[in-house]
Order: sequence, then C-alpha cells, then structure tokens
Amino acid sequence: MTNPHFSFLDNFRPCKIKIHGKTYPSVEHYYQSQKTLSPKEREKIKFARTAGKAKKLGRESKLRKDWNKIKVSVLGKALYAKFTQHPELRKRLLSTGNSILIENNPLDPYWGTGPDGKGKNMTGKLLMELRERLSK
Repeated sequence: MTNPHFSFLDNFRPCKIKIHGKTYPSVEHYYQSQKTLSPKEREKIKFARTAGKAKKLGRESKLRKDWNKIKVSVLGKALYAKFTQHPELRKRLLSTGNSILIENNPLDPYWGTGPDGKGKNMTGKLLMELRERLSK
C-alpha cells in the first residue's frame, strides 16, 4: 500500500491489538509470533522493537507444521482485531467503499502483487472481506 492515504492499512504500522489477553504492537507482531509454537520465541517476537524486527525473528523461528494451512486465518484474526478495536481505523476502512484494495508489494506474490503485478494479493482480499463484514 504505497499511497500514504492508505498507510493505515499497513500491517507494519504501529497499532496495538489485543488477542487472547495479550497485547501486540502491530498486526505484523501478532502474525509473526504465530509462526511458531515455542512460547519463548513467541514472546521474543511480541516484544520486538519494530515490526521489521518481528518479521525477521518470525523468519528465523521454528515454523509450526500447520502454518501454511492457518496463515490466512491468523492474518484475518489480526486484521479483525485491528479494525474492531480501533473505531477510527474501522471508519477509514469502511470509507474505502467498494474500492479494490491492493497490497502493492512486488517482493511478495502471495500477500501482495508480486514482481509481475499478478500476485494473489491475499492481504488486499482479506481487507476487502473484512470491510464487507464490518459494513453489515
């Protein structure tokens, strides 16, 4: 999401979310912490100084066996927390109307657009699904 007007959608943006009684500094912190089943690694990721550091620690952690099956629902849960726990962000998401939301990430063909612009855009799809859910 390169347009500054839409920076509030960024998973790296500092925005505290509370899930299962624990508070995370950003969506990215939560998402990366869920890659592992190790409580020690999860806590280390949760307390990472930045979302970028959390991502690095997540990549270095022992990946849980079911990760590829649950990663979409994990991000969905984090996004739900972000946009339901912060009314001003919910309002901004809803204000995007029927716009197509695109994670313009040329380095990530799964969550973003990938190098050829034809990626799956799963982040954008989750945001649009959430927007639809919240609008009802």
